[in-house]
Amino acid sequence: MSGRSEARRKKSQWNFPTIYNLALYGAQALLSWEMTTAVRAEPLGPPNSFAKRVLVTGGAGFIASHVIVSLVEDYPNYMIVNLDKGDICDSHFVKLLFETEKIDIVLHFAAQTHVDLSFVRAFEFTYVNVYGTHVLLSAAHEARVEKFIYVSTDEVYGGSLDKEFDESSPKQPTNPYASSKAAAECFVQSYWERYKFPVVITRSSNVYGPHQYPEKVIPKFISLLQHNRKCCIHGSGLQTRNFLYATDVVEAFLTVLKKGKPGEIYNIGTNFEMSVLQLAKELIQLIKETKSESEMENWVDYVNDRPTNDMRYPMKSEKIHGLGWRPKVPWKEGIKKTIEWYRENFHNWKNAEKALEPFPVQPSFV
Repeated sequence: MSGRSEARRKKSQWNFPTIYNLALYGAQALLSWEMTTAVRAEPLGPPNSFAKRVLVTGGAGFIASHVIVSLVEDYPNYMIVNLDKGDICDSHFVKLLFETEKIDIVLHFAAQTHVDLSFVRAFEFTYVNVYGTHVLLSAAHEARVEKFIYVSTDEVYGGSLDKEFDESSPKQPTNPYASSKAAAECFVQSYWERYKFPVVITRSSNVYGPHQYPEKVIPKFISLLQHNRKCCIHGSGLQTRNFLYATDVVEAFLTVLKKGKPGEIYNIGTNFEMSVLQLAKELIQLIKETKSESEMENWVDYVNDRPTNDMRYPMKSEKIHGLGWRPKVPWKEGIKKTIEWYRENFHNWKNAEKALEPFPVQPSFV
């Protein structure tokens, strides 16, 4: 069987939904009940009946699922193609996807993102995050899509104690995850330099909110405390992070989609910064309703730090501010909504308890 025939056979088996208007794909563990019951069996109509055809890779993931919700609400004349089960590293699949779906715009979220896991599965991160991105770039370029948005991370800058990073700051990643994202950025930028292919890169701060898998620090701490378990803190907990609420980062992506200039990089950040230890104590106060320092310490468990754990990722975001975007959701409002969501929805994930354990980090890049 030829590669194209095999690709067509496998594509027919994908869970590969086309999302139209409010007929949103029901990713049960990620989306609200209202959205999961909104699936309709409406005819989609011919391709030319849509203003744009947008491919979202990793659409069942945390941030991308929020973006899809906003896209189908704000752009009812767009057809959203959600790729969450196909293999972005399979060039036959990806090429056929662009040929059959006539994609105009790509929002590339799909990636391996667990920093701790990247230390023990570095080759897997390189394969998916770098090679997979290159496969998508090649197919998108051949299909002449109008815009390719690559979703990167503030971690490509490496850590800094005082200097704020802007988009021209050098990439100095310190862990395998960040290294893979930085390497993929180089491929993306090369397509602009060589072909003037209309790519845009975003680098965002830590995002939090409903629907995030509890391996990440905020949902992990919330879930641990709600299950009467201690917050597990790597090292001293003095590392600080900037936290951005999910709906704010969605608005940033939609701003870049609409106004972002080809060949440019946009930091998506916030001035709200707190240490991991401070985060744990604030969540302890909110969930366990205690203010005593000694009582709060009883809910903290200090575990071995990972091999590299950057102290800060301070970023300047004036460039995207110039496009009209700024974060709007205050921390107290965002964290309250997040706590309430996990209180009601933690059970939606299978085996989520495993994500609450301190990750067994091995200091190896292999």
